[in-house]
Amino acid sequence: MTDEQQRARAAAVFDALGADYERAFAASPAHRRSLEWLLGRLAPGSRVLDVGSGTGRPTAETLAAAGHEVLGVDVSPVMVELASRQVPGASFRCADIRDEPLADGSFAAVCVYFSLLQMSRAQQADVVRRLVRALAPGGHLVLASVPLDLEDVAGVFMGQPVRVTSFDAAGLTAVAEEAGLEVVAREELVFTPDHPDAVPEPHLYLHCRRPLAASGTG
Repeated sequence: MTDEQQRARAAAVFDALGADYERAFAASPAHRRSLEWLLGRLAPGSRVLDVGSGTGRPTAETLAAAGHEVLGVDVSPVMVELASRQVPGASFRCADIRDEPLADGSFAAVCVYFSLLQMSRAQQADVVRRLVRALAPGGHLVLASVPLDLEDVAGVFMGQPVRVTSFDAAGLTAVAEEAGLEVVAREELVFTPDHPDAVPEPHLYLHCRRPLAASGTG
């Protein structure tokens, strides 16, 4: 499958889900705790990137309400339209994060909540490395996923056919660390989305920091 076909398939899934996705996951206490963790580490007016921003809620909405400058990027035009309407205090772009220009060190924080699962493992690792480069030294990155050992497995997500690739918990931790991140906190749990076609799913939240550059001697 080409990158363009992969992008179109991912966009189609979330175009179809629309606001149903927000309703299904709105009650996730772990997501709220993760955002509180991040908010406690951001300086006022920080620039934050939300990868796979969906409807803008709760991530972009929470961060923008706290006074931060939020850029959301999502491949779904429907999601971007919803987010732009619901969270006018943030900016949203309809784009693939792999194509979006990201200047080195330009964000104080990056959020990646369950947004890489339709990419291959190599692509996921490449994206994380790219996001780390876009993160300022000392900045924070939250990486959340479904920690299962799956590679291009067909499934159904909230009634939509999907193909999913994921790492188990150790594998995702290795991806983060190999990209140059320090994992400073983590949470694992099982969450059932509020949707008639949903099933319980494991969730993993990695709360990471890009270390400050080592000072030279001289």
